[in-house]
Parts: sequence; structure tokens; C-alpha cells
Amino acid sequence: MAGYSLIQDDEIYSQTSDSVLSGDIHRDSFSDQAPLLEDVEEDSEVQYGSASHFSCAINLSNTILGTGMLAMPAAIASTGLLLGSIMIFYAASASALGLYFLSLAAVSTKGRNSSFFAVSKLTYPKAALFFDIAIAIKCFGVGISYLIIIGDLMPQIVDSLVGSEKAAVFIDRQFWITIFMIIIVPLAFLKRLDSLRHTSLIALLAVIYLLFIVIYYFFGPEYQAPPKDKIHLIKFSSQFFTNLPIFVFAFTCHQNIFSIYNELEDNSQSSINGVIIGSIGTTSMIYQVIGILGYLSFGDDVSANIISMYESSTIVTIGRIAIVILVLFSYPLQAHPARACLDKVLLSLQSRPDKIPRSPSGIRYILLTSGILIGSYIIAMLVSELDIVLAFVGSTGSTSVSFILPGLFYYKLNENSPWDTRKILSVCLATYGIFVMTICLTSNIYRVSYAL
Repeated sequence: MAGYSLIQDDEIYSQTSDSVLSGDIHRDSFSDQAPLLEDVEEDSEVQYGSASHFSCAINLSNTILGTGMLAMPAAIASTGLLLGSIMIFYAASASALGLYFLSLAAVSTKGRNSSFFAVSKLTYPKAALFFDIAIAIKCFGVGISYLIIIGDLMPQIVDSLVGSEKAAVFIDRQFWITIFMIIIVPLAFLKRLDSLRHTSLIALLAVIYLLFIVIYYFFGPEYQAPPKDKIHLIKFSSQFFTNLPIFVFAFTCHQNIFSIYNELEDNSQSSINGVIIGSIGTTSMIYQVIGILGYLSFGDDVSANIISMYESSTIVTIGRIAIVILVLFSYPLQAHPARACLDKVLLSLQSRPDKIPRSPSGIRYILLTSGILIGSYIIAMLVSELDIVLAFVGSTGSTSVSFILPGLFYYKLNENSPWDTRKILSVCLATYGIFVMTICLTSNIYRVSYAL
């Protein structure tokens, strides 16, 4: 796609990156771009990538695809077909650009130990802790939302299958959160992101089934077109800013790009670019199909959950089960970066400030993972509506991870280099992120104030 032409290899940079990765260039020779971190502690584990291109693309795609695709038709309803389609493409391009800048920043770290913390130490060392805290909170909040969705959907599934009167205990949301948390536990303890490739593939099959439902009901014999005045090509309404976060955060997956860089067998820039383009390109097409056909099916009356718009049937019930499977297998993809960021935060308080902590030891790994699981479980059990809280978390954490940090990292690492297209784009991306954060936070504050 033309929009992804920004993610093309620059021949000179590619040669430099490959040389750095292979060890042919000493760290001092990279000093004109950015000072590589001194005294980085080596990980005792083998640091060789073994993940395939396909498995990395699957994991990144599954990180992107979540409950946001259920609300995409409603987001398009606030903008109209044409503008909504453009917004999806624009959000995909901005997200891909952020991933690209983060992958370039990963080259500046030593070996396969890249992380937000490591890059922060090279660029803004005093703010490294705050960056990791923001990322951890964002991932933790998204994980909680997944548990809440499970608690909301499973009682509906049981009711449609056997009726609520015959299975009263099975319509309790806390019961299902507990059951699915037990299933999540072993997945959350997997150390490598690549170990989740099989569950990510299953989750993507659930996405394909949701696509089938949307396409089937639009082209099927039972389709009833909404009134013409309910369909708009271009539309401007006050709901645009309310639904703006759906477009902006639809492609947030940047918290896992460093893990993919570390684990990918061939983590050259061209290979990383292929993973980014494949993941963003595939998911953007899925968003386009679900968003456009969902909007055309119900018009302006479409709700924020497209699956709830269809009448109960066997096909729809299976679709709801598919969504549960999707969020079930997406939870570990949020727990993985949350644990990594929290580990860096905790150990950096004990280590020398000029060193990057090693990977967590066995006991520390268990404690961190258990803390994330227990904390998200307790909050999901006690709270049934986190939309306002997650809106604030998304406005700050997701915006920082997707736009602000990638732009700032690339600019800082190339601060002394001549201005070129990529450097200009990095500043534009960071500025765009700050603008989006301001708009979304203002909208959320007004929303809370109006509700009170």
C-alpha cells in the first residue's frame, strides 16, 4: 500500500543496522547517531532468536485485534463511510510508523535485550521509570477489561443456550471470571512471547468467525437494509471525539514490538518491516470489513458492540463464544509486557542507574506474574464498568506507547544528524500523540464532569 511506503529500508541505515547486529561495527562508531548504553548486564540465558516471521506476525496481529473491532461500526457511524474508512487507514499508517521508529530504536541497544527501558536509558534516562510505569498500567488496564468482557458475555451465552432459569449459577459473572482466570494462569506464566503463537492463531480464527457473521448477515437472505437517511458517506457529529479513541487505539500493539525484535530469528530491519506491514495490513483490512459492513447493516442505530445487534441464534451464540476465546488468549499478550516493564521498574531501583537489569529470576518472575494475575482478578471481580478508567488509561498509556515515545526516541537517537524525512516524521508523530492525548483527556474529563 502507498500508505506504508514510509516503512521502506534506507540502504545506508540498513547496512549500518545489520553491521551493528552482527558485531562488525564497534559501539564507538555508532556514537554519531546515539551513545550506546555502557555496562549493560548480559542475560545469562541464550540470546538467540528462534521465532519465525509468521509466529511474530500472528502475535502482533492478535495484540492489535481486540474488542475495538466490535465498536468499529459505531465509530464509522459517527463519521460516515468515506471518512471512517480514511480514519482506519490513517490510524493504521500512524501506528505502523510508530512501530517502525521503535524497531529502529531497538538497534541502538546491545544484542537482543531491547526494551522501552533500555531505549529510555539511551535517550531520556531520568524518565525511563515513568515510561515503563505508564506502559505497565496501560497493559494491566486492558487485561482487566478482557476479564470484564468475559464476565459480561458468558452469562449471555449460557442464557441463549439453556436459559437462565435452568442454570442460575452459570449466569454469575464472577463465576465465569474465576473459571477463565484458571485457564489464563498457565498461559500468563510463559516466558517467551513466541510461546503464545498457537493461542494467538486460535484467537485469530475467532476473528475470522466474527468476519463470517458480519458478511453472512449483510449478504444473507434475512438482510434488511436500514433507511437511506441512516446511512451517510460523510458525517460530522459531536460523537466524533467520543469515538476518536476507537480509531486511535485500534492498532495499539507497540508494547510487544521489542519482544518480537528480541525473539525473531532474523531481526534485520527488512524482516521487522515485513512483520509490521503484514500485521498492520491484515488487521486494517479486518477493521475495514467489520466496520463498513456492520455500519451498512444497521446504519446510525448500530451499537458499540456489533455482535449484540444480531438476533440470538446458533451462529451468533458461537460468535459470542469466539469473542470470549479472543479476549481469553489476548490477556497473556498484555500480561507479558506489563511484567517486563514492572520488572525493569523494580530492579532499576536496586541496580546502578547506568545499568539495565537482567531478565527476572525464577522467584521474581513468579511474584510479578502472580501479582498481575491476582490484581486484575480482584479488580475485575469488584468492578463491572471500567470504561471511564480505561478511557483515561488509554488516552495516556496507549498514546504514549504508540505515538509520543516512538517519535521522541527516534528524534533523540538522531538528534545530531541532519534533518531528513524520517526525523521530520518522528517530530510530527510525537506532536500528533500529544495532540491526541490532549483531545482525549479533555473529552474524558468533560464526560465525567457532565455525568456528575
